[in-house]
Amino acid sequence: MTVLAENEGLITQIIGPVIDVEFSNGNLPEIFDALEIYTQDGQKTVAEVQQLLGENKVRSVAMSSTDGLQRGMKVINTKAPISIPVGQATLGRIMNVLGEPVDEMGPVETE
Repeated sequence: MTVLAENEGLITQIIGPVIDVEFSNGNLPEIFDALEIYTQDGQKTVAEVQQLLGENKVRSVAMSSTDGLQRGMKVINTKAPISIPVGQATLGRIMNVLGEPVDEMGPVETE
């Protein structure tokens, strides 16, 4: 039996980019909260909660490939939505949907 922290759940189903996650009673994430899933090789997948299914389950959509994910993997609720930096430091920069720079110009320096 897997022991889970208050903000952790387990994957119950994966269909393409859609991931269903079961959390312990009373610890459901809110709609639009970001969920983080780490594979055994350290690869991080971020998913966004889109629907509360009932029976302590949520449906989320992955922001990247779900390759390597499987049922029973631990999921961490960040208790915050996906956010990206804004302001002068981001002008002219290219970022992915998670706000991570992909333009090979180093990290975005924000205040």
